[in-house]
Amino acid sequence: MSALGLGLIAALCWGLHDFSVRYLKDSVPLMGSLMVVLAVGTLFQLAGISLSGAELALPSQALGYAIAAGGSFLIADLALYAAFRRGPVALVAPLVASYPVLSVGFAIWRGVEVSSWQWLAVVVIVLGVGAAAGRPQETGVTGAWKATVALSLLGAAGFASTFALGQYAAEFGAPQANLATRMTALIGLLCLMALTRNLVWPGWRALPLLVTMGVLDGMALQNVLKAGGMPHAEYAAVSSSIFGMLTVVLAWMILRERMTALQWLGCMLAFGGIGALAL
Repeated sequence: MSALGLGLIAALCWGLHDFSVRYLKDSVPLMGSLMVVLAVGTLFQLAGISLSGAELALPSQALGYAIAAGGSFLIADLALYAAFRRGPVALVAPLVASYPVLSVGFAIWRGVEVSSWQWLAVVVIVLGVGAAAGRPQETGVTGAWKATVALSLLGAAGFASTFALGQYAAEFGAPQANLATRMTALIGLLCLMALTRNLVWPGWRALPLLVTMGVLDGMALQNVLKAGGMPHAEYAAVSSSIFGMLTVVLAWMILRERMTALQWLGCMLAFGGIGALAL
């Protein structure tokens, strides 16, 4: 399968995962829910490696990249969960999903040529994200608008860094790199919870949904990092970002989040530009 195909599978998984984050809202503690999701994703990856018979050891030249990716992944997840709790999907999802702009930047840094068509697509993404975000009074988060935007952009930067660093590590062994990334994120979260004395259990009622989210998140990251070493590995990160459109549509259909015509146009522009980047 190509890097583009792996990214599309990841997009489906993350779209369902992120809608679930918004669906949970404030009913479960942020760090407690993320702890379960990361733990389940780590166990999912560990089981996959064990069943395949591959060695758990990661080559030393990839370990640093995998650990750095884990730190970025933790920051991205914390920002994502916090942003979805503060603001509606129509505001958060396009901003978080704009990380392909940074993914293209990382690809340029590694010596990949970017065409004028791809640069045009980046401009379209930025314009679409701006329109989709809407005005503060349209999103319903007037007081927390700036914080929501900042958290969303932090999430985007964190995911772009995770994918770039994780794909570097995956060039030496994809499954092991993914496991090391997840373990780093989980250990980092547990340390943060201990330091802040925020050791909370999300509750048994939310557990089935959180376990499902952990499996979806594990499958998604596995597919994106698996593209490491493939031709145009950055396409996996680019195509995976259309998860935001699925999240927006689900929130509109099920949660009845209001969308203006301008916001719909912005979403279509943003995700159209993301699709063009993968061509």
